[in-house]
Amino acid sequence: MSDDIPVIDLAAALAEDAPEDLLVTVRRAAETIGIIQVVNHGVPTEVIAGFNDGFRRILDLPRAEKEQLTSPTGHPYRGWRQWPDDFGRLELERFSIAQYDDTDGARAAGLSAEHATLYEHANVWPPQEPGLRAATHRYHDAFVDVARRVLGLYARVLDVPAETFPLGDDVYTTVVVNNYPKWPHTAASDEEKLLLLEHADSSVITVLHQEGDYAGLQGQRPDGTWTPVPIRPDALQVFTGTLLTNWTEGRLRPGRHRVVAGGSVTRRSSAVFVHPGLDTVVEPLPAFADPEGSDFEPVSVWERASGSVEEYLRVFGRPEQLAAWRENRPYVAEVTA
Repeated sequence: MSDDIPVIDLAAALAEDAPEDLLVTVRRAAETIGIIQVVNHGVPTEVIAGFNDGFRRILDLPRAEKEQLTSPTGHPYRGWRQWPDDFGRLELERFSIAQYDDTDGARAAGLSAEHATLYEHANVWPPQEPGLRAATHRYHDAFVDVARRVLGLYARVLDVPAETFPLGDDVYTTVVVNNYPKWPHTAASDEEKLLLLEHADSSVITVLHQEGDYAGLQGQRPDGTWTPVPIRPDALQVFTGTLLTNWTEGRLRPGRHRVVAGGSVTRRSSAVFVHPGLDTVVEPLPAFADPEGSDFEPVSVWERASGSVEEYLRVFGRPEQLAAWRENRPYVAEVTA
């Protein structure tokens, strides 16, 4: 177990008679590294297994079959895609699922006409796994519930009312499944090959489950060094996102993390990113706001969500990917090794 990233019994920590030393441990991790692992979290094993097993079968399909599961419009956050490094070596493949399947589903859920445009590019559901859509919804709902309970726990350890964090009923979420390949390549420059670059999530809370034979996921300590997030089949990883840092005026540190190569089998992680509703503007809450002024600018959840594809492609998109997006057609990256 990492000394920096504690394993927390969530049910015990939320109990009325929770041990004080357990609450202190939660607060210390939330304030210093922004990552905890939770066990006894209440998510049934079969919910996690049903989701993970279905996507494992999809991601184990031959590449030619997976290419049929890309977004038909080139949307980078719908369906299957993979990307190589600058040498053409596969670093990561991902399957992305939006909260609603399309604009009709979004409108039926109560979103405004403007907000429903976020779902003009439809989800891609694999016909090989007809039960996967339902399994995904069960997984999603269970993980959102964990996010809500962790926010309640953070309110408790910060000694503010349980309802302090206004996540609301109409949360905005996304779901991703990441497959990190075995890494047989060696080179002098590959002292520590990064399969996913260091970053902090733009959510309030991210809840993740990981599988594999090595602790490739790492969290960043306050001094800039890195510590592994151990793999425990019974645990979920909970990351503080930048929106929660904003709400708390920096009191809770965003969980900066990365993924390094290693291991003898493909490593997989599946995450639900939880944000407040699309009409929310996030800024320091009264319980944490500095009366002399804030260092945190207000963040519109809608503006960030609606601009996320263009921002991603501007920073990371390759010319052929940008061309596919502009021409409203599928994009499949070339992988040479």
